[in-house]
Amino acid sequence: MVNPQATTTTPAGRDVLAHALASDVKLEVIETSYRGHAADAAHQAAADGFDLVIAHGGDGTVNEVVNGVLRGGPTSTTPMLGVVPGGSANVFAGALGIPRDPVEATHVLLQAIEHGTTRRIGLGRVFADVIEDGRWFTFNAGMGLDADVVAGVEHKRAKGRNASPALYLSVALKAYAQLVRKPQHFVVEVPDEPPFDDVGMVFVSNTDPWTYFGDRAIQLNPSTSFDGGLGLSALRTLRVPTVGRYIAQVLATGNPKSGNLVRRDDVGYVRVKCEEPANLQVDGDFLGTTTAVEFRAVPDALTVAV
Repeated sequence: MVNPQATTTTPAGRDVLAHALASDVKLEVIETSYRGHAADAAHQAAADGFDLVIAHGGDGTVNEVVNGVLRGGPTSTTPMLGVVPGGSANVFAGALGIPRDPVEATHVLLQAIEHGTTRRIGLGRVFADVIEDGRWFTFNAGMGLDADVVAGVEHKRAKGRNASPALYLSVALKAYAQLVRKPQHFVVEVPDEPPFDDVGMVFVSNTDPWTYFGDRAIQLNPSTSFDGGLGLSALRTLRVPTVGRYIAQVLATGNPKSGNLVRRDDVGYVRVKCEEPANLQVDGDFLGTTTAVEFRAVPDALTVAV
């Protein structure tokens, strides 16, 4: 599955990669042309008995392919996933140790195919009234500030702006200023603990890092991995001193700690409720607004060629 609109995907690069892959495998190239196309095509590939589905694009393309091959849930016939990065962040590939350069990533993928090297990974799944039958996510999800940023960036990109660290930063500052004026209030539940009331924002991780800012890895739950449960990083307040210290710790150590921080690194689920509808995002994809979400860890959900 090739997303021709991905940030670093070009026709010439796509053709070179396809030629290299076609020398070792029987290859069918599908260029996506609408939102959800990669998911539909990946689902059809799984139904047709393909052994491997390769996503060449950004994290959104990877997410669609994962949701396509797992549309009916994990089974013994679910195809393996291959990834050749072509986006701006490529968080999922980076977390797996796949080179972010598409040519180098293709070489790694060819070696994995030749030697049969794979990795079984856990995924996250989110359930909410704005999603039919749940949605899989590979590296992060959240409600509140991060989802506001994702929604804002999608709006800017729809108007022709290119994704860049500068764009994300400007949108994030504007979204944060709005939340300072009108805070959101979440109730968060994790297994075997009382609910955490009046939380200001909720980040959920399926692995580490949570994302990248340019080439810099942003780590919120460094003990979270594809081999365990979900990570939770939630601030009780969005006051400027608290957020400032939190950001400073994230940038300096990647291991934030605070009395105003609710952090868990290996939980089976995270449930979030709020009175006013809040934005929801998974893997950098804005899904809409809702008042109740469950993020659930699903171990050993997918095999990746790596």
